[in-house]
Parts: sequence; C-alpha cells; structure tokens
Amino acid sequence: MSVFKPTVLWMTGLSGAGKSTIAYSLEKKLQSEGILCEVLDGDVLRNGVNAGLGFSETDRKENIRRTAETAKILVQNNFVVICSLITPTNDLRDSARKILGDKFKLIHISTPFEICKKRDVKGLYKKAENGEIPHFTGVSALFDIPNKSDFEINAQNESETVSVDKLYAFLRELSK
Repeated sequence: MSVFKPTVLWMTGLSGAGKSTIAYSLEKKLQSEGILCEVLDGDVLRNGVNAGLGFSETDRKENIRRTAETAKILVQNNFVVICSLITPTNDLRDSARKILGDKFKLIHISTPFEICKKRDVKGLYKKAENGEIPHFTGVSALFDIPNKSDFEINAQNESETVSVDKLYAFLRELSK
C-alpha cells in the first residue's frame, strides 16, 4: 500500500476544462491502493452543502469558504482531498489557501476557452451567451490565470490517463 501525505489538490479551470474527469479518475486510482481520498466537486456541492448559493461575488466567496472548510476537516483526518471547482479569481484561490495552509496545492487545468466551449455537454456556454446564465465564468465573468499554481495540467494536449499519472507522481513527490 502506498502512503501519501494528507493534501488538498485544488483544481481550478474553466467549465469543461476536465477538472472533474481528472479528479474522479485520480480518486479511483488512489482508492484502488487503499489511500483515503475524497473528491469535492463544485457541481455536487452546489446540490448539497452549497445549495442556494448563486454566482455573485459574495456567493462565490461563501462557496469557496465552505468547500475549503470541508476539505480542511477531511485533510485533518488523513485524506487526500481533490477539489474540483472553477475558482475563477486569484483572490478566491488565496482565500482557500489561507484556510488550508501548507496542505493546499493549486492545480491549474489549463484548457483553452474554445476547447472548453466545444466540450460543453451541458450547453452552459450557449445558455450564458444567450444571457440565460448571468456571471458565467469565461463568458460574462472573469477567469484569472492562476498566479501561484503548484502544478499545471494541459488537458488539451494530453489524455486523461497521462494527466492522472502526472498528478499521482506529483502527490508521490509531495509525500517524500
């Protein structure tokens, strides 16, 4: 059985970048080795603990705060936590980093806007462009390229398997 230090991999990127796909694949790989891990997926959280929060600046801050506090509880209980949230601004990422301290590792899933838009199976970009979704990141709301990422995945040019293997190796390196 492999041993990994409790860590929070906070994945940021546009909608459709591949965050959740990579997160759940990494979780499956870690769990197959007996590693305590959990994915905190932004879409899932918004149906539960973050239900009722919209996409205003205030609601986004609260969404990130609640998620970071949940991750903090899990990491204190020896989990590897994989957070998959757009987290569109450097300020929001910094607030999560402040809550989680040195356990926080920012992973930028850097997939270009046009590729994310093409991958849009939920039709969110089209709805946002038609004004049906206000404050949609990348369309009517800002996405800051991270200024302090700890690791970057180019999900445009590599397979899910390669991305997961790279993150696995990154976690292994952190645990030395």
